[in-house]
Amino acid sequence: MVANAVAYLGLGANLGVPSTTLGAAVRAIRLWPQTRCTAVSRLYHSAPMGPADQPDYCNAVVQVSTQLAPRALLAEAQATEQRFGRTRSETRWGARSLDIDLLLYGGDEFVADDLVLPHPGLEERSFVVFPLLDVAPDLHLPNGRVLSELAGRISRADLHRVEAWAP
Repeated sequence: MVANAVAYLGLGANLGVPSTTLGAAVRAIRLWPQTRCTAVSRLYHSAPMGPADQPDYCNAVVQVSTQLAPRALLAEAQATEQRFGRTRSETRWGARSLDIDLLLYGGDEFVADDLVLPHPGLEERSFVVFPLLDVAPDLHLPNGRVLSELAGRISRADLHRVEAWAP
């Protein structure tokens, strides 16, 4: 059995009713085995990172305490995405019903074909950094960088926080 690790999951959706989808996704995450949801960020709206001819995204971050190993946690995320209609054949950074990314797992750094930790691009993406800051304001990344300092260097011009959201 793996000791409890704190992990962070990035959630995003821009098809259907994204805020409803993300709320349902948080409720689904609360049912994952050997995993306890410990915090949920505010909901954010952001412009799409990929092709511009798609709806804006809703994004959030979920903090969990888990006994699942990183790949097992990723498998739960991908199974949940599939239950919400996600298919892996989608265009890179294209519109999607639900995206769940494993952003951080403890203080681990990990590189494999199917999983890279911390998630690539985490430090440059406002739709990840600011929701992550909501749930972990004192977070230090595995490379020693301080999340709050990164937030001070990232534009949030295309990011809009939704105040009232209770998944």
